[in-house]
Amino acid sequence: MSEVARTPTPILRLQNVKRGFGSGATRIEVILGASMEVSAGEMVALIGPSGSGKSTLLQICGLLEPAEAGKIEIAGHDAGAMSDGERTAVRRSTIGFVYQYHHLLPEFSALENIVIPQMIAGTRRRAAEARAHELLAQVGLSQRERHRPAELSGGEQQRVAIARALANRPALLLADEPTGNLDPHTAGDVFAVLAKLVHELGLAALIATHNLDLAGRMDRTITIRNGELGHIAGTVSSRASFT
Repeated sequence: MSEVARTPTPILRLQNVKRGFGSGATRIEVILGASMEVSAGEMVALIGPSGSGKSTLLQICGLLEPAEAGKIEIAGHDAGAMSDGERTAVRRSTIGFVYQYHHLLPEFSALENIVIPQMIAGTRRRAAEARAHELLAQVGLSQRERHRPAELSGGEQQRVAIARALANRPALLLADEPTGNLDPHTAGDVFAVLAKLVHELGLAALIATHNLDLAGRMDRTITIRNGELGHIAGTVSSRASFT
């Protein structure tokens, strides 16, 4: 008997989401009716000019910035129906964040930086340390567990940041220029680690980037320009310009 094809599960769903800032003559519309889905096991690039709203859209998807209109669903849960406490719980357990700068706690080791968010979420220390060991092995840093961020290279710091984002087993990974501070070779290496984990763990990942080469290596691309989203299937055209 042949297997029945299954449709990938949408982890992130936006329907006609809008966001602006200010009022009256100073009103700036940033997001104009954004609709999209990101499914489990899918890595989606978000590209657009500086100031186009990429970071605002990621903040909305991560429940850090409220939408003024529209609907946001995270793993099937309607964000608009959540209390502040419920939104915090979803961010902690369901969403992982990676930023351009690693934001690791400087006084703690790589291992401890991954243990701490787990303990905040209620995981016992022994289990949190086991998870941290596992993740550091997956990003190729087993030999650097006891090093503090200042003792790590830029690429190593960002790998630890990726491991930390995955510590609480999120379903959705949001990344804002995660290789933006790295040289091209290191950026490629870090991206390869990130892509491998996304696909192996079945995460839904939305990655904002200016790097069209990296965007072209993702499953598909969403563009944002003048507050509106566009969709490109497959590789980004080398003629596209979003600088």
